[in-house]
Amino acid sequence: MPPPDNASPLELLSQLGQSVWIDNLSRESTRGGHLQGLIDDDAVVGATSNPTIFQKAMSSGEAYDSQLSELDQTLGIKDVFWALAQEDIREACDVFAPTWQEGEGRDGYVSLEVDPGLAYDTLATFREAIRIHKAVDRPNLMVKIPATKPGLASIEDVIAEGRSINVTLIFSLSRYAEVAESYLRGIERLIAAGGDPSPVASVASFFVSRIDTEADRRLDEVGGHDELKGKLAVANAKLAYAHYLETFAGPRWEYLVSKGATPQRVLWASTSVKNPAYPDTLYVEELIGPDTVNTMPEETIRDYQDHGKPRARLQSGLDEAHALFEALAKAGVDYDDLTDTLEREGVEKFSDSFEKLLEALNEKRRSLIPA
Repeated sequence: MPPPDNASPLELLSQLGQSVWIDNLSRESTRGGHLQGLIDDDAVVGATSNPTIFQKAMSSGEAYDSQLSELDQTLGIKDVFWALAQEDIREACDVFAPTWQEGEGRDGYVSLEVDPGLAYDTLATFREAIRIHKAVDRPNLMVKIPATKPGLASIEDVIAEGRSINVTLIFSLSRYAEVAESYLRGIERLIAAGGDPSPVASVASFFVSRIDTEADRRLDEVGGHDELKGKLAVANAKLAYAHYLETFAGPRWEYLVSKGATPQRVLWASTSVKNPAYPDTLYVEELIGPDTVNTMPEETIRDYQDHGKPRARLQSGLDEAHALFEALAKAGVDYDDLTDTLEREGVEKFSDSFEKLLEALNEKRRSLIPA
């Protein structure tokens, strides 16, 4: 069915097969109706959170004061955080429940990340992911697991348990291939054990803008090559999508589909532009394709609604993408080192945000204790 004549850019983007998720979450937004407004007016069909987002939401305002005051004062501050976060996620899941039900589980998901301090501990990550799923107890929850090397086994094991996963902090094409393989093996194990894969959903989240930021910085170090700047992130994403199309096709995948499995979609995260010289909708406009997700900060949603020009572009320019990789290598930019650095720094940034969040929560809790 063609879109209506008055369809907004994000509605048109959705018609092209890409799901719009919001890269933000707060109690004030959920309870105050703002989140519902994004669903109604901006074609938003899911939400993601991370420690940095919770740090901003919980450390300011009064939305959490009542629950903070009611919680057992002997609780450790990390347990306090999980009590607050799980309540937020439950409520957001309930807001998105109609979307999840109407789309038969395609969208309507809300993501909550495991403790980022566990990123290199396979068993602890697995246990934490299962604990969060049980604690939140919503079918449209995705638990976020970082795509570190130790995280790959956790991803497979959690999928094999029939739980939905958002694999986060993916930067390199080789790591993405390993993530997709972990998902496939997890689904195969679930089916072999007699489980039903149809309720299991997963996304593989590429962090986009950080790739250009780091590549541009390295190009500045070697000097020159301005024509290569601001291009690696989109090229990387296009090659990742090509791998997605190859992976979720053929006899192996067709068998899993016959048992009820759904593909692990590619999700574009960190899609706000960090360099003001680049178009503000760059990481939306260039990354539109069927069966993908773009999780956008609200500012990017507003920019795209104002002047977005949706057209499926992900499958074009693959030859140019390969040529760019070669040109960057000749210029002295080591792609493997770049993506390894971004993964390590990504884990560190989320860990730092989590620690700052706990410190801010502790201070706020103290301020609410009667003198």
